Amino acid sequence: MLSAITRPKVKQFMGNYQFDLLVIGGGITGAGIALDAVTRGLSVALVDMQDFAAGTSSRSTKLVHGGLRYLKQMELKIVAETGRERETVYRNALHVTTPQRMLLPFHKGGTFGKLTTSAGLLVYDKLAGVKKDERREMLTAEQALEMEPLIREDGLLGGGHYVEYRTDDARLTIEVLKKASQKGALCLNYMKVQRFLYHKGKVMGAEIVDTLTGESMDVHASVVVNATGPWVDEVRAKDEVSNRKRLKLSKGIHIVLDQSIFPLRQAVYFDSPDERMIFAIPRGNKVYVGTTDTFFDGDRANPSATEEEINYLLEALLYMFPSVGVKREDVESTWAGVRPLIYEDGKDATEISRKDEIWEASTGLLTIAGGKLTGYRKMAETVVDQVVKRFPNTSFGPCVTEYLPLSGGEFDNEEHYQSFIESKSNEAQLYGLTKEEGRQLASLYGTNVDVVFNYVTATKNDPHQLPARWKAEILYAIHYEMAMTPADFFVRRTGDLYFNIRQVKQYREEVASYMAELLTYEAEVYEKLLTDLDERIIEAVGKGGEIVE
Repeated sequence: MLSAITRPKVKQFMGNYQFDLLVIGGGITGAGIALDAVTRGLSVALVDMQDFAAGTSSRSTKLVHGGLRYLKQMELKIVAETGRERETVYRNALHVTTPQRMLLPFHKGGTFGKLTTSAGLLVYDKLAGVKKDERREMLTAEQALEMEPLIREDGLLGGGHYVEYRTDDARLTIEVLKKASQKGALCLNYMKVQRFLYHKGKVMGAEIVDTLTGESMDVHASVVVNATGPWVDEVRAKDEVSNRKRLKLSKGIHIVLDQSIFPLRQAVYFDSPDERMIFAIPRGNKVYVGTTDTFFDGDRANPSATEEEINYLLEALLYMFPSVGVKREDVESTWAGVRPLIYEDGKDATEISRKDEIWEASTGLLTIAGGKLTGYRKMAETVVDQVVKRFPNTSFGPCVTEYLPLSGGEFDNEEHYQSFIESKSNEAQLYGLTKEEGRQLASLYGTNVDVVFNYVTATKNDPHQLPARWKAEILYAIHYEMAMTPADFFVRRTGDLYFNIRQVKQYREEVASYMAELLTYEAEVYEKLLTDLDERIIEAVGKGGEIVE
């Protein structure tokens, strides 16, 4: 299992075993590679210097989509491939992927007109192989306003209505890793590569240090893949041979508002005043808005939204939703992510392709760079196809991930999933939870929710002053998802730091204390964990925000 409790044993085994494949990077790309490889029969180790999904894979727009805007750049192959992969990601992870109807309004003088919108969405349907009941629908101005009354009426000519898929990027990554772990991959967070190990000039593993304990060990593998996203160039620099290709980092931010301030009923993809396309997406009782796209050379581990970037999104909202009147103080939280783009001379951040590339050094180090969240499975398949070629005398199986449900996603179809959610929402009342809590937990953990329910029962007499649901989720996150810190829990296991930040502030000390007790951390470690969480809160609310309300 992907357990914090058994982490020391996994470390010991990882240091004593010769693997077929070592994957560096526990974001969605590395997770996908580990799952593909282990299900073909390779022995696999995966390490990440931070928590799983702590980089780009928890900081995206949280959409599994074909990238409609790439039609403008004529990136037809990206639209086609990722469009088709949407359905695969959705089918294999119904509990973390939800169809999201999207309204694309067009105004006089805007980026899109009626003909370009209709033609673009039609091409999108065809290239992406969109299901018949999800294909685009063209709306009049009156129909668009009826669908979302908040959009700007002045100059409105109509709209296009189509389907994207909303996801929880971090949880999608965790579910991929859990499945890989169930299949036999050994996965560890907070393990940083210090240097590569070589045999006859070829990379044959790495020296890795545990950033939580300071201990180091050697991990030996026949093939090493660098899937570290924004850190790809840094990891490649540890190799003996450099490659002329490099990354250009782009930063995107998002802001979160409460529905009481911004009562958006329909997801909208809209023009900003400078003609950049922006998403406004309802999620529960919140709405999140983004994203920006600017070159970035700051702290890749902890990027944060600047006041200038926040104000840019607020101005875009006021432009498209003038009656809402959102202000800076209405922004509850923010997040910023760094996109690893393959450098193209003379292009700005919005113009650089999102395509992925695989680079192979003469030392044998494989590097995967670029790409999109939606295409993670296909990227992994391509990488592992190259990996197995390194074993000419060994017969491995074919790629099986196209129809492989992820952890928690063992459903026959969407109808089965919906009936499961309804059943578990009723069952939750037997554990002292509300129906809504049961619904939320079932949709978050899918078919793993029974384990969470059992933890609710197990902690009934626990003295910690935490909601029963949170105690159960913390136990599950530690025992099944290798959560090591409160930030792991609040940011990447639940997303509460972004979408429930008031309760995070309220219970920050209690959660840190509870996790320190469960993981037998000393007092100074507890203080460090709490400080780290407070830094993440400041990062989310901005420098002027309060840690405690």
